[in-house]
Amino acid sequence: MSGPAENRALVEAFWKDLYEARDFDKVGAYFAPDGRYEDVPTPDGGAVGPASIAKRLRIGLEPIERSVHHLHRMVAEGDTVVTEHTEDWHFGGGDVVSLPFVSIHVIRDGRIQLWRDYWNLSTLMEAAPRWWVEHVLKHTAADFA
Repeated sequence: MSGPAENRALVEAFWKDLYEARDFDKVGAYFAPDGRYEDVPTPDGGAVGPASIAKRLRIGLEPIERSVHHLHRMVAEGDTVVTEHTEDWHFGGGDVVSLPFVSIHVIRDGRIQLWRDYWNLSTLMEAAPRWWVEHVLKHTAADFA
C-alpha cells in the first residue's frame, strides 16, 4: 500500500506527463484497468480504462497548440490527492482559455482508480474557438466506453 507522500508524487508525475510531455498513452497507463476519468460538468459518463482515458484526453487536448498548467495547491490524505490548479489552453491564433479546476485522484495499489475534474463548462464553451467545440461535440459517450 502506498501512503499520502507516494500518492502525491504519483499525481505530480501524472501532471508532468500530461502537460509537459503531452504523452496521452503514458497518462492513460497511470490508471487501473477499470480506472475512471470523469469531467463532472459534462453530460457523459467519462472514460474507463487506460486506452479510453488516453483517447478522451487526445480528443480534447491534442488539437490545442499548447496548455500551461498552474498548480496552486495539492493535498494528499489516505488514498486521495486533491489538486487546485488552472489550465491555460492555447488554441492558436491568440485564443486562450483559462480554466480553474479542482481535481480528485483516488489511488489504489499504485494506480489511479478515479480521476474527477470539477470545472465550469460554460467558461470553456463560451471562450473556445468554434472549430474546437465542433471537434469535441462530434464524439459521443460510446467513444469512451
